Amino acid sequence: MTEELAAGVPRPVTRPRRLRTTAGLRSLVAETTLAPQQLVLPVFVREGATEPREISSMPGVVQHSRSSLLAAAHEAAELGLGGIMLFGIPEHKDAVGSGALDPAGILNRAITDVVGEVGDALTVMSDLCLDEFTDHGHCGVLTPDGRVDNDRTLEVYAEMALAHADAGVDMVGPSGMMDGQVAAIRTALDDAGHVDVAILAYSAKYSSAFFGPFREAVDSSLEGDRRTYQQDPANAREGVREALLDVAEGADLVMVKPALGYLDVVRRVRDAVDVPVAAYNVSGEYSMLEAAAARGWIDRERAILEMLTSIRRAGADVVLTYWAAEAARLLAR
Repeated sequence: MTEELAAGVPRPVTRPRRLRTTAGLRSLVAETTLAPQQLVLPVFVREGATEPREISSMPGVVQHSRSSLLAAAHEAAELGLGGIMLFGIPEHKDAVGSGALDPAGILNRAITDVVGEVGDALTVMSDLCLDEFTDHGHCGVLTPDGRVDNDRTLEVYAEMALAHADAGVDMVGPSGMMDGQVAAIRTALDDAGHVDVAILAYSAKYSSAFFGPFREAVDSSLEGDRRTYQQDPANAREGVREALLDVAEGADLVMVKPALGYLDVVRRVRDAVDVPVAAYNVSGEYSMLEAAAARGWIDRERAILEMLTSIRRAGADVVLTYWAAEAARLLAR
């Protein structure tokens, strides 16, 4: 019966499996590439720290001291990463986030430190937002009744951009989701002569549960939530609209954040704009994989590369990921 069935079954004319038979063939015809220069490493630097502090919800990620930050920056440059994104954690916070504007504040000092050490080899980026610096944890200044004041916040963002530019940053990343933030920052930078400082706009940043571990990473003081200014996870077209507005206002790159739950938005934005698109592989995505791997449920290293490749496949030109350094080492094997 088996011989009769086999004899009656036509042989396949097209055999896609031919191109999967060896590692060399699979590499030759791979549709999506993942390379170190496409990866950006987000790092946290804590004011007053004398040594790195572990972040319990993000195994392997730390709050850096200024000296350990430089070691991480040197490693990133040696591995050929595309950039490093700096987040500052101040010792003191207030209602208006004044530490964000202080030239001697932790983020501005970290920018100068890193640029002075590896600025020729690595794109130095800065998170331009107030949430790490405010005692209420929101991304802007508040009205007397507790709402985030969009237009007053734009004024602070413009000042913050100038502080980062004066510190030597290559690229600022406004992440607060204020209407008009890119235009306000671009105008301030240009008027001050910082025409070459680029803007990576967090254009489609969603009010996501996957930011949870990040709250610990930056010692967040958030009261309430950010649903009135971050995007509703139900909306994809809105993400494209935000990206188009940011491009019109002068953004050099646009970002979708988070990445994994919003790969469809990454693709839509990639198809809609003519500037590079970034995606942020956020803390919750990182922690979920690490937790599963720690229990032996998945192959950790394969899963890391598969996750990052999926973000690239969706259309991201640049991926911000806490695995950037490790991924570069894995790719070099």
